[in-house]
Amino acid sequence: MSFTHLHVHTGYSLLDGSCKIKEIVSRAKELNMTSLAITDHGVMYGVIDFYKEAKAQGIKPILGCEVYVSPSSRFEKQAKQGDRYYHLILLAKNNKGYENLTKIVSKGFTEGFYYKPRIDFELLQEYHEGIIALSACLAGEIPKLISRGREDDARKAAQKYKELFGEDSFYLELQNHGIPEQKYVNQVLVKIGKELDIPLVATNDIHYINAEDATAHDILLCIQTGKTISDPDRMRYEGGQFFLKSEDEMKALFPYAIDAVENTGKIADMCDVEIKFGETKLPEYPVPNQMSAKEYLESLCQSGFERNYPDDYPNREEIKSRMYYELGVIEKMGYIDYFLIVWDYINYARSKGISVGPGRGSAAGSVVSYCLGITDIDPIKYNLIFERFLNPERVSMPDIDVDFADERRGEVIEYVVNKYGSERVCQIITFGTLQARGVIRDVGRAMEIPYARCDSIAKMIPMDKDITLGLALERNKELKELYDSDEVVHELINYSLKLEGLPRHASIHAAGVVISKKAVEEYVPLALGVDNAVTTQFTMTTLEELGLLKMDFLGLRTLTVLQNALAMIKKNHGIDIDLKNIDYDDKKVYEFISTGRTDAVFQLESGGMQSFMKRLKPENLEDIIAGISLYRPGPMDFIPKYIAGKNNKDKVSYDTPQLISILEPTYGCIVYQEQVMQIVRDLAGYTMGGSDEVRRAMSKKKAHIMEMERKNFVYGNEEKGINGLSLIHISEPTRLLSI
Repeated sequence: MSFTHLHVHTGYSLLDGSCKIKEIVSRAKELNMTSLAITDHGVMYGVIDFYKEAKAQGIKPILGCEVYVSPSSRFEKQAKQGDRYYHLILLAKNNKGYENLTKIVSKGFTEGFYYKPRIDFELLQEYHEGIIALSACLAGEIPKLISRGREDDARKAAQKYKELFGEDSFYLELQNHGIPEQKYVNQVLVKIGKELDIPLVATNDIHYINAEDATAHDILLCIQTGKTISDPDRMRYEGGQFFLKSEDEMKALFPYAIDAVENTGKIADMCDVEIKFGETKLPEYPVPNQMSAKEYLESLCQSGFERNYPDDYPNREEIKSRMYYELGVIEKMGYIDYFLIVWDYINYARSKGISVGPGRGSAAGSVVSYCLGITDIDPIKYNLIFERFLNPERVSMPDIDVDFADERRGEVIEYVVNKYGSERVCQIITFGTLQARGVIRDVGRAMEIPYARCDSIAKMIPMDKDITLGLALERNKELKELYDSDEVVHELINYSLKLEGLPRHASIHAAGVVISKKAVEEYVPLALGVDNAVTTQFTMTTLEELGLLKMDFLGLRTLTVLQNALAMIKKNHGIDIDLKNIDYDDKKVYEFISTGRTDAVFQLESGGMQSFMKRLKPENLEDIIAGISLYRPGPMDFIPKYIAGKNNKDKVSYDTPQLISILEPTYGCIVYQEQVMQIVRDLAGYTMGGSDEVRRAMSKKKAHIMEMERKNFVYGNEEKGINGLSLIHISEPTRLLSI
């Protein structure tokens, strides 16, 4: 039996801790611990990240929460004398316990929120199965009663919890953070434990990893509460003892209760939760006319195919074969209902006169999406690739982003809520984190360093997307010299390094909505966001890993502008314009765009873009598409080559003739991810799924995968009689792969 820490408060608890999950797990491993528990205050934001990291490092994860218990009913929300809530530690013993913990924590927000997400004894009675409870810190009900000299009431409360959770699942919790009050409370807890035959457990609240991190944690609390370190009336953790302690340190704190220290191992042995990833929890679409979902999807696709690809359309039968291939992949991956759900709410929007965008992202590469009307872009015409959207060689959730007129987006979400039930539809949380520049300013404010001073230091940090303070010190010589020579700056940056990357605030994802097979709280814990909107406690990426369906309902003002413009044209000129059937070969339009007078033209309205259009002088829609793709950090470097190739097509050169058909439309430049996929497929014999893996590795800048693929690419070239072409030719312009 080994010692286990049953308290870790991560930065996800927002105001309650500053432990970085990877670092805390690594430190536990250094201390030879075999298990560790997460118990954020009132929330479960970090449990999945904690679970994955612990598993990866060979540490047994114990999933829990330090809940807030209302002294009366959770529904009673009036200010009265006395306590608003007590603390109580709940640990999931098994999967049933985890499910119950999820529901308890969710209802703390959705039913009991009053200053904090509160639960009550009624909820504990209903959902206590599979859960171990600890009496908590000085803020727990039993310790509070003891502190107030109400030992008999404390004894009654202890008996109450013992009867509820059972003899082996309720523990009286001893803590020693150097707080004088804890000594007296511990003495009485030991006494009550003996009288009522309730086991003891020794714990230590962990809000930071090492003892020397106490000041950094203090600064974090100042940042999160809007205070400064000199403010006497602010939240703080006195004593500096809230760090990860070794087994020997804990035994030294409790020489009179060694069994309490050893009981942490006993509790860990009782806990065994297994989280399942990749198991889809998609809702079923209510199919009409006793048809199967597969039959209904096929019938919709067939109707759309006849509409989009008439009898005289070139290669019509090949396109139909591709559509049925896509349908086969969709069925195999279990996403038939997904496509029906998306088709349904888009169809609803159009039936109500709500403008819907033509489609964005990789979904535009699907013939099925086009035939369903999910997108209005013909993937055949623009050489778009289905496998960039759904890769049959790598199971991942599809991602269809849909734009709606911003003023009526809410109507579409309301339709989905009414159709599937409010308990099965939920918005998604997102976390803002302390980034390199921001953390300097935040820490400086808490340390009361003048703003101008902090701002000047922050501006020394490069604006690169993935910049960190560590990289900034390496890249900026002036910043490094200042760090080495100025004591205040040195201290500022050191504290900032400790806090960088921690969650700063929670908000609601701008577009993401979850639709689940059962009530969302059956799968993930819920929280309350702005205006009491119910959100998941897990972020978008975590939800996808857990198999939950995320839909993106994007509100786009441009669609509202277009809709209003069409209405005005109809009213003032009596002309109906169908945006789906406008002339894309009108030379006067391209001549006008080439003048740079593109104010209020979507994606062409910025000053830089107007100047670029003057240089580019687009002659067709493909030129504009390429121009928009190139005009961003990184790809901008290739604009001169693209324009030179456009103006002198005869001077464009290719490393091998096999590249001509792929790169000729973009004048020898690799502009699109689809071109990368075509190159590795046609020149090196990659499968479509394999080519998508190369694309992903490039776009994510995974150098180790690219090195491996480089060898495969050269070998594939040689098999096809192509020599001297390395994947370096393809991977050099990976800055273009952000599109």
